[in-house]
Formats: sequence, structure tokens, C-alpha cells
Amino acid sequence: MTTLETTGRTATALRPASGLLLSSQLVFNIGFYAVVPFLALVMTRDFGLAVTAVGIVLGARVFSQQGLFLVGGMITDRWGARRAMLAGCLVRVSGYLTLAMAGSFPLFLLGAVLTGMGGALFSPALESLVGTAEERRRSTSGKAPALFALLAICGEIGAVAGPLLGALLLGVSFTWAALAGTVVFTVMAGVLWHSLPAEDPRPAPATQKRGTALRTAAMLRDRRFVAFAALYSVNLLAYNQLYFGLPVELARTDAGPEVLAGLFAVASLLTVALQWPISRLTARIGAGRALTAGFILKGLAFGTMAVLAQVPATGTMQILPPLLLVVGLCLGHMCIGPVALPLVLDFANGRRTGIYYGLLASMGGCAVLLGNIVLGPLYAGAAQPGPGAAWPWALLAALTVIPAVGLPRLLPTKT
Repeated sequence: MTTLETTGRTATALRPASGLLLSSQLVFNIGFYAVVPFLALVMTRDFGLAVTAVGIVLGARVFSQQGLFLVGGMITDRWGARRAMLAGCLVRVSGYLTLAMAGSFPLFLLGAVLTGMGGALFSPALESLVGTAEERRRSTSGKAPALFALLAICGEIGAVAGPLLGALLLGVSFTWAALAGTVVFTVMAGVLWHSLPAEDPRPAPATQKRGTALRTAAMLRDRRFVAFAALYSVNLLAYNQLYFGLPVELARTDAGPEVLAGLFAVASLLTVALQWPISRLTARIGAGRALTAGFILKGLAFGTMAVLAQVPATGTMQILPPLLLVVGLCLGHMCIGPVALPLVLDFANGRRTGIYYGLLASMGGCAVLLGNIVLGPLYAGAAQPGPGAAWPWALLAALTVIPAVGLPRLLPTKT
């Protein structure tokens, strides 16, 4: 039995229990958001690491996750979704255990990389299963809001609970927060082990391995998709500023982890409340306009920060800039993600989607790693209000213009 047949059989078996896929995203995000959003704060406040070092750690985490999604997608296509998801949970457990013991830059870096690698194994497999279900839904529901919108909603519910759990445990120590994350992913691995149907244990034959290489080469020759993935990578770089730029802004105003947790709760509640109606709206206006609108919203959020970061943080100015940043990034993300991910199905045109989702995310991981290296020194100059504080935000605002203009020109011809 081929991997494609195995994946199809698994997706069909899960069809009556599709809630398992959505709840997996929810739990995965609880474990993620209980730890990762606080890394920048912990490394600077508790361990005195420089902003540039923090940027490298966070960029390496995103690169090792998003940047290795292509590898994760190939593993999903070869191993099957079940084994890839289980491996992802176990690797993330090892990463969180490393973070629990971390007290220096090397250990934080290692823990962050392992954490990212766990996501690189888990998420392409989950998205591949959801993509299979999405193809079935499209054949009967036309342009109704995609299953990826539901996936985003379930993920954001987890993103509400995660920071609240993390802030609570951070009051004891970061070690306890990281250990709580290991428990979440350990339990999740056990649930998936018992709930997902077993796949064919036979190793992939040489012809199948060659087929994976040929499919990857064919995908890379699709210049339209490669260009689409490259421009879409700005989306991840922009959204990643919730983990890098937002803590820098809160440090400028002397805000603590409770404020950061509250802002992440706002972001998640916005997504839970608005993702579905926004998805219905974007289905009506079309993919091109939705992508443009999403990047414009993110650009406006960064442009607003470029102006307000120059103003001394007193009174309402302590919370207004980061709040506007969170709202703008979330609204933009709600327009972009659930629209772009189903487009991958059209680019793949019936072929296995694991490597396509992998390349899309890998481009984003590269953008975050390189972007954070560039933004790190600029954020170091944003610790105090003044003209220098505007530079990182202005650069990000300018970057969002490129996909806002370019992505609608690269939509798959099928759409």
C-alpha cells in the first residue's frame, strides 16, 4: 500500500471523528503558548541576554520549525501522518525539557531548536490530513469557509489558555512552565497513539523514495508556487513580531509577563470571535483581495507602531501601541492564513500536499531567521522613545507592501 493510499485511508477513518484533528491543534497550541511567548522576556529579564541573542534564539526556533517544514512534509508523505505527529510530540518534549534546564544562551538555543523541530514534524502531518478533508468539503460546499478557518479557531482557543497557564506558572519559575509543556505533549502523544489508526509499517520502497524526490523537484520547478511561497513568507515574519517585537515594546514600558499574557489572550479572543465571519467575507471577495487586505492591515499596524514608539510611554500610551499592534496583526492574519492555505491544494493539483505545505512554511522560517537577525540591532535602538525606535517598525511596514501587491498576481490558475 502506498503512502498516498495510507494517508487517504487514515483521513477517511478520521472523517467521523474529525474533531480529533481540530482538538489536536488546540492542545498543541496550549503547550506552545504556555512557554514560547515568554522566552524573550525570560532571557532578557531573568538571564540578562542581549536583544540580538534573543533574536537569534527566536529566529532559530522558527527556522527549525517553519524552515524544516519541507523536510517534515516529505517525512509525512513517506512515513504517514500518524508516525510524523507522534515523533513531533516526542521531539518537542525533549526541547521543553532542555528549556527547563536552560540558564545560558547555548541551552536556550538548543531547546528552541528542538522545540521547533517538533513542530516541523507535527504540523505538516496535521495540515495534510486537514487538507485531505478540505478537498472532500470543497466538492460539496463550494466557497463556504474552509476547514482551515476552523483549524485556526481551535488553535487560537488553545492560544488563549496557553499564555494564561504560562503566566501562572511563570510566577513560580520558568522551569515549571516548561515542565508543564512537557506534560501536555506527553499526554498528547499518548492520545494520538491510541486514537489515530495504525499505518502500514513496511519501509518505503526505493521507487517511492525516488517518487518523493521527483515530486519535490517538480514542485520546485513551479516558479509561480515558489514565488507565491516567497512572498507569503512575509506573513510569518510579520506575525512572529508578537514573540519578538511585542516583548521589546513591553520592556520599553516596563510591562510584565501578565500584560504579555493578557495581550495574547486578546489576540486569541479576537481570532475565536472573528475568524469565522472574516472567512465568510474573504470567501465572497476572493483570494486576491483578501490577501491584499490582510497585508495592508499588518502594514498599518507596523506603521502605527513606527509613529507611537517615538512617544514617551505614560498613561494610556503604555498599553495603546502594543494593543493596536496585536489587533492589526491578528486581523491581517485572519484574512491571510485561511485563504492562502487552501490555495496550496490548487497548486498541488491532485498531488500529495505535504511537500507543498512544507515549502510554504520553510520559506517563512527562512524569512523569520533572516528578518530577526536584521531586526535585532534595530530593536536594540527601540528601547527608548525617539526617532530610532521607529526603524524596525517602519522596515516591517515597508515589507508588507510587497506581498500585498505581488500575491494576487501569483494565484494558481485554477482559482
